[in-house]
Amino acid sequence: MAGFDLGDGLRKVFLAGVGALATTVEKSQEIVDDLVKKGELTVEQGKALNTELKRKAAEVKEESEKKDAAATGSADGEAKAE
Repeated sequence: MAGFDLGDGLRKVFLAGVGALATTVEKSQEIVDDLVKKGELTVEQGKALNTELKRKAAEVKEESEKKDAAATGSADGEAKAE
């Protein structure tokens, strides 16, 4: 398996996940803003919902960074063992 870098592959998967997460957060904020404009949510409720979404997104990002670091670390260890 010369030329295949497992760490690089994991990094690309991680970055794709972060990109998807960022897109999801942006779209959810747009939906909340639209609901506020339509009067289905108050401005305060919209702000609270946006804050909660950002907090959850940050938690998910932090967890996936930890998993990526752990996976990359174990992949590097396996590569050195070979």
